[in-house]
Order: sequence, then C-alpha cells, then structure tokens
Amino acid sequence: MGLSPSGNWLPWPNREQCRRVAAVLERLGIGGLAKRQIQELSGGQQRRVFLARALVGQPWLLCLDEPTASLDFATRDTILRLLGELHAEGTTIVLTTHELSGIVTQLPWVVCVNGGIIAQGAPDDVLTGPILSQTYGVPLHVVRDSGSGVTLVGEVVTSSSIADVTPPLSLLGSVHQCGSAA
Repeated sequence: MGLSPSGNWLPWPNREQCRRVAAVLERLGIGGLAKRQIQELSGGQQRRVFLARALVGQPWLLCLDEPTASLDFATRDTILRLLGELHAEGTTIVLTTHELSGIVTQLPWVVCVNGGIIAQGAPDDVLTGPILSQTYGVPLHVVRDSGSGVTLVGEVVTSSSIADVTPPLSLLGSVHQCGSAA
C-alpha cells in the first residue's frame, strides 16, 4: 500500500518499490517490524507504519490528522524530527493538533481555527493567551521562558472547587509544555 503499480503488471511490488519501502521503514525506526501483522504492533508502531505508507509514495504534500496524539515522548520526537526533515527536503506538511506540548512551537506557521480562522502566523505571534483562549473556548495563559525556549500554556482555573487545591497540584494539572530547549 502507498505505491501505485507504475507500469508493473505483476500484483506485487518490484525490487525498487521494496527498496523504497525498506528505506522508509528504517527512517521511521521500524525496519525490524516489516514482517509483523499490523494488529501485533503497539499504537505508536502502528502510527509509524501508517506514516510510512503515506511517505513511500514520496508525496509533495502530506496531510496529517493528529499525528502525535497519544504517543509516548520518544515516538513523538521521532515523528516530529522526521516531519522537520521532510519539510527541509521540500515536502509541504499540513497537520491538525490539539497538543500544544512540544509540537506547535516547532512549526514554521500556525493557523488557529474554531469555526473559522482565529489567527495565523509564526508560533510566537499566534500562541498568545487571548488567541488560544478564543480558539479553545476556555481561558488560557501563556508563559515563555526566553532562556530555555520553553513555552507553557496553562488553563486559567475558574472553578472554586479546583481553586482550593494547593498551587503545586493545580499547576501540574493544568500546564502543558509547548517547546523544548534548543
């Protein structure tokens, strides 16, 4: 899957197609899983297989819906690193995400949508409390640490029952890291 026959009249991939599949699987760190059935793979491994299926055709445009949702940090970083490499190689990547942790600040352009375009531009210009609050429909606060390059997005606590929790617990429960030290 992911490849068209390209003149091959046989119903199975030719040698060049097999080489391309193997190269993409290796690039995603799942070359050793090529012979396994999809149901035998973990969620993160399955996500990488689906991404490999899209990449083996060498697309100029890659549309991804929540490509890092529910992934562990290592798998998320592998996929983000690959997407960065693909972008540097000239592939246009359009993705949706609700995750503000480690993804959005690494993108060259961000569009916030909620029934229409709320804002668009560079992450530093778009990732503001008012814009994100309008996008997500809840009060959010953005804090940037210029020294480390980390951006934190925190939900503004409005419920009195939640506000009674000690500050360290409310901070841990409502803050998401949105960047990494470069």
